[in-house]
Amino acid sequence: MRTQKKEILSPIRVFSVKVKRTVVKDIEDGKCSVLQASRELGVSKQTIYKWVYKFSRHLQKNRIMVVEDQSEAYRSGELEKRIKELEAALGRKSLELDYYKILMEVAEEELKIDLKKNFGQKASKDSGPKKE
Repeated sequence: MRTQKKEILSPIRVFSVKVKRTVVKDIEDGKCSVLQASRELGVSKQTIYKWVYKFSRHLQKNRIMVVEDQSEAYRSGELEKRIKELEAALGRKSLELDYYKILMEVAEEELKIDLKKNFGQKASKDSGPKKE
């Protein structure tokens, strides 16, 4: 006697174009991967790839994509970090310059000479503060 297997037929699911486009857009934007989308929707990865090839503006089949050593996002992050470092260094130098200007003003008042005009001259033996 031959036993017949009961076949369980799974319902045929048809996804709308809107759902397919939404999934492809999420994959393009990096919100999910093909594997995550296939698990969430309960379809094969190949099905998701067919949707991507059909509806994607950027990801096309047989298109060669050149990947540089560092991605654009990584490079821009590094450049932003470098800009912040340079801005901080510029701020420190600006404060240092302000400090030297104030120091020059105080020294001019104490020595009663114009240090900016007499910068290149050697100080004489009597170069102490003048008494009035």
